Order: sequence, then C-alpha cells, then structure tokens
Amino acid sequence: MNWGTKIILGMIAFMLFIVGMVVYMFKINDDDALVEKDYYEKGINYDQEYDAQKNTLDDNLVPKIEITSTQIIIQLKEAADHYKIKLLRPSAAKEDINQEGSPIGDNHMILIDKTKMSKGLWMLSLEWKSNGKPYLYKKDITL
Repeated sequence: MNWGTKIILGMIAFMLFIVGMVVYMFKINDDDALVEKDYYEKGINYDQEYDAQKNTLDDNLVPKIEITSTQIIIQLKEAADHYKIKLLRPSAAKEDINQEGSPIGDNHMILIDKTKMSKGLWMLSLEWKSNGKPYLYKKDITL
C-alpha cells in the first residue's frame, strides 16, 4: 500500500468518525433538561405568571419555607383552595416532582417528603389561589 492509499483511508475513517459523532449528538439532544417542551405556551401566558408573582409580593403572602431532615414544610399565610407545586432538578429532569392538593390544617401547611430527593439545587415553583386571586412564588432551594 502506498502513501496515497493510506491518506485516503485515513480521511475516510476521520469522516466516518465525524458523521457518527453528529448522529450521536442529535440522538441524545432530545432529552435536554434545559429546553422546555411547552416553550411557546409559556411565553404566551407570561403576563398571567407575572401578575400572579406580583400579587404575592403586593399582598405580602410570601410563604414560609422550612427544610427539616425528612420534610420540606411550606406554610401559606392565608387559606388556599388548591395548590400546585413543582420541584425541578436542573441536573436531572427525571427527578422532578409535581404535586397538587389542598393545604393541611388551620396553619395552611404543605408537606413534601424529602427522604427520596437528591441533595443539591432544586427550583421550587408554588401556585395557589386564595379568595379567587392567583398567586405564584418561585425560589431556588438547596437540600
């Protein structure tokens, strides 16, 4: 085999490697945790989200959050009909937690079991309605 044949075979091997890497990158890119599936819907509804966050600050209804060894305890300042809570894990979307329900007791408590959650950064998003008015509170917490 002469030098010309070896150079051509090397170039073909390199090109196959590059094509393989491109295919691999497109294949694994579908599960990107930083890209949301409903991006456009969230953009359209941003005004409602902004108003709910503003309601939380204007009405001074920022919830109290306490983290114990086994639970995350969230206490609302007023009674809420229904709540939705999302705990998003930036490093692993498969660990995200979505929970809905009604607050417990006269203290308006929301309890989340922390024992199965990984340590590290979590993004908390809490939505609720009180007296027909929507509220939204977002905070980054570290377990």
